[in-house]
Amino acid sequence: MTAPLTPPHRPAPHDAPWNPPYPVPPEGGEGQEMKRELRLAAIVLPVVALVGGVALGLLWLWLAPRVALISTDKAVFVVDTEGEEAAGADGTFVLLALGFGVLCAAAVFLLRRRGGIPLVVALALGGLLASGLGWLIGYWFGPEQDVVAHARAVGEGVVFDAPLQLRARAALLAWPVASMVVHLALTALFAPRDPEPDWPAPLGPPDGA
Repeated sequence: MTAPLTPPHRPAPHDAPWNPPYPVPPEGGEGQEMKRELRLAAIVLPVVALVGGVALGLLWLWLAPRVALISTDKAVFVVDTEGEEAAGADGTFVLLALGFGVLCAAAVFLLRRRGGIPLVVALALGGLLASGLGWLIGYWFGPEQDVVAHARAVGEGVVFDAPLQLRARAALLAWPVASMVVHLALTALFAPRDPEPDWPAPLGPPDGA
């Protein structure tokens, strides 16, 4: 007569309740998290685009150097042909856009430290729209766009400002790129980490096996 392999007081391994290999998250947790991210992204995008765009345009209009023109009876000429005012206008726009991009990324990170793809997309699209709006504001509210009509209005030999233009269209990408890079860096460095899963101990062989 042989003794049973499994003591009567201990259930066989195949009779023990099944333990999942990792904790099962509560139902609906990820969905609720995504909804919160989408709601915040829906607020961030228009605020960044409208408020940031107006601020960028007004500051660019105020700080950008002007290109001086002068008219004669034959044509309109640049007063200082070797001046760097045109490049300075582009540089001013880029620096302002970079600053606004960093500020917006930091503000959004402080609102929600966990980050999320919807927020990054909202920052990028909002920054791109804000850059376009700021460019248009500087152009519309800057010096007269019709150079010939302006020259006739001021008269020959009178110096006047050229329209405020953005010659390097790639400058429109400064804001969205700065926002994405800074926000992703802050999230990687300072975002709260998810807790490590509590792995259950593996089922060992029964005593006496």
